[in-house]
Amino acid sequence: MQRLIFDQDYAQPPEQVFGYLAEHENLAEVFGAKITRLKDGTDGNRNGVGSARELKVGPFPPFEETVTEYVPNELIAYEITKGSPLKGHHGEMRFTAEGTGTHLHYEISFASKLPGVDVIVAQGLKKNVAKGLAGLGPKIG
Repeated sequence: MQRLIFDQDYAQPPEQVFGYLAEHENLAEVFGAKITRLKDGTDGNRNGVGSARELKVGPFPPFEETVTEYVPNELIAYEITKGSPLKGHHGEMRFTAEGTGTHLHYEISFASKLPGVDVIVAQGLKKNVAKGLAGLGPKIG
């Protein structure tokens, strides 16, 4: 099982950071993927529980992620629900006010159906997600 943790601070307040990262399409830069919204949430929030996105990374087949928990300005949790060699995938973004800014604590955990695939995916995610999150500050404001 792989477990990745990313901590990032932003100058903007939680509602701005949350609002930006809740939009599926804005995650393209974070993951280095092409992202297509598949459906809106079923809980009354466009990006809430039940909303789904398709991710396409490089030459690999696309896969789907679905939001499983959504607490405005506090939490977004999601899982891969279709088309991936990964299993037991869970992503969770927690947003906490820090002074006038926001602390993002982002955890991703997963294993793979095929030996070694999780290690390769983890290496790519470590690099892309850390770089993507670090570069978002000016775009959020």
